Amino acid sequence: MANGFKSGFVAVVGRPNVGKSTLLNALLGHKVAIVSDKPQTTRNTIRGVLTLEQAQIVFLDTPGLHKPLHKLGEYMVKSAFQALEDVDLVLWLVEAGKWAPADQHILGELAVVQQPVILVANKTDQVSPSDLEVYLDQVASKREFAAVLGVSAQEGTNLPELVELIVDRLAEGPKYYPDDWISDQPERFIIAEFIREELFLRTEQEVPHSIAVDVEEIKEDAEKNLMRIRATIYVERDSQKGIVIGQGGRMLKDVGTAARMQIERLLGTRVHLELWVKVKRDWRNKPGALREFGYE
Repeated sequence: MANGFKSGFVAVVGRPNVGKSTLLNALLGHKVAIVSDKPQTTRNTIRGVLTLEQAQIVFLDTPGLHKPLHKLGEYMVKSAFQALEDVDLVLWLVEAGKWAPADQHILGELAVVQQPVILVANKTDQVSPSDLEVYLDQVASKREFAAVLGVSAQEGTNLPELVELIVDRLAEGPKYYPDDWISDQPERFIIAEFIREELFLRTEQEVPHSIAVDVEEIKEDAEKNLMRIRATIYVERDSQKGIVIGQGGRMLKDVGTAARMQIERLLGTRVHLELWVKVKRDWRNKPGALREFGYE
């Protein structure tokens, strides 16, 4: 490895729905985290790996910081703060032009963080340049930041500049992952997330947050040159099961088709996806169910 190679772990934090997953996907140039306009989409801390010629950045996309309403919510918030313990740098995402009570709460929580914090104001495409300048000046005064930058993850604005800011603040270190890795999450996890994302996009109110996906089997069918995947979608009530299946099975079919296309891009092969729907009552408040679905 060439002298001067830099590496480090970077936690991406912020309140729900500020665009953390969108930013991670845009920086990597690949999709590893699900995206939705509904808050609290990300439930686990997801690692994304960006390997450059002279640096490797390992991003931790954390669940949005919020006041938990159930044991799953408690797990999500705990997961987000644990991500700060062993990182080299923190990216704190806020929404350009907006400062919410949750942002003020995070400001207080970050007071004890010793690592450098870069404040990233996302969604700059939604505010005028003059309003953005005023906003950045205001937030920059709230604490000492390593840097303050406005970006648009959706449009790609200032993302190369953000990567440069990050690399500048990393120390020399090893290459933790091979060049072609974009995530250290197992395929089963990412496939489950793709299925869950399609359900998020198509359901309303409490239904999307009541959904868990368990990928039970991934099996190669060499004869037909495809991967056979079987997954079960769990909900908390019978009424939610009916919504997920849809009239005449239409919803489940649409979810399966859209998720299959994402999975095929991930795996680079044809996929046969089989989906089932089951009820596991009040699973978000049951530690055993949380462990079963990977929320340790």
